[in-house]
Amino acid sequence: MVRKPIKNMYLRIKPPNGDVVVSAPRRMSDRTIIDFVRGRRAWVDGNVRKMRRARQQSLVSEPEHTGFVWTDVLRKQAAANINAQLPGLLAKWGPVIGRTPTHITLRLMTTRWGSCTPKTGRIRLNLQLGLMEPRFLEYVLVHEMTHLWERGHGVGFQRRIGSYLPNWRELRRELNRRVVL
Repeated sequence: MVRKPIKNMYLRIKPPNGDVVVSAPRRMSDRTIIDFVRGRRAWVDGNVRKMRRARQQSLVSEPEHTGFVWTDVLRKQAAANINAQLPGLLAKWGPVIGRTPTHITLRLMTTRWGSCTPKTGRIRLNLQLGLMEPRFLEYVLVHEMTHLWERGHGVGFQRRIGSYLPNWRELRRELNRRVVL
């Protein structure tokens, strides 16, 4: 559990081992946090099992990822790959989605493929996408650009991204089978 200067509580299952992490407001009582986690026990258990299965499948099907180490050369190569694709992807998807990010940052992430701050229009992309098939970068970019319209992953978000990328669920499933380094 991590206490932070935040308004809401968040529950995450972190790859690759399925560690459970709770971020909670500093002043929230322990009892409230415990009740929150207990109320989501079935969801936590199911997602931890899925993540462990996906990790085992990934390690079996992609053994080259074990012991992977980022080097300056790989970072530069990944960034160059993403930066080469971004102008075309933004030109393609900006008119379709109707909004474009104000700024895109590339960085190594250990738990996410991307993130978006709708208020500022900033998008962050996981540098690992630069070492993967281009369709995964495209999916993550479209996913994050959809957040410029819709916060969260509710019905509105799903309807929007489904109109842009009808196969988004398949892409998400396939991407999430990959080990986040």
